[in-house]
Amino acid sequence: MESVKEIDTKERMDADVQIQTVQFSQLNPVNESAKDESKRNLDLILDIPVPVSVELGHTTMLVKDIIALSQGSIVELDKMAGTPVDLLVRGKLLAQGEVVVVDENFGLKITNICGSEERIRNLV
Repeated sequence: MESVKEIDTKERMDADVQIQTVQFSQLNPVNESAKDESKRNLDLILDIPVPVSVELGHTTMLVKDIIALSQGSIVELDKMAGTPVDLLVRGKLLAQGEVVVVDENFGLKITNICGSEERIRNLV
């Protein structure tokens, strides 16, 4: 059972509360000065390193099998040869492509950039 003092305090708190509707300012089209400011803001982050990786496929192995790996060992992946590989930025799928060799180095020829819906689906 609530005391008279507690009820009186609650009633005073309820009486002090005022509810008002929120007023939002009108959104205006972006002007040139705002675009220049956005470009300067983007310039601030252009030199930040971001981890990028290319994923050929997945597999699960026992520790004893990993320890037994040596030069020339073959690790079977869950993707078929010739299927697109995944380009991951910070661990999230951004694009797909095919592996190419350029001057004895491996590269990735991007064939598909994932749309925003597909990227959202891959977040889960």
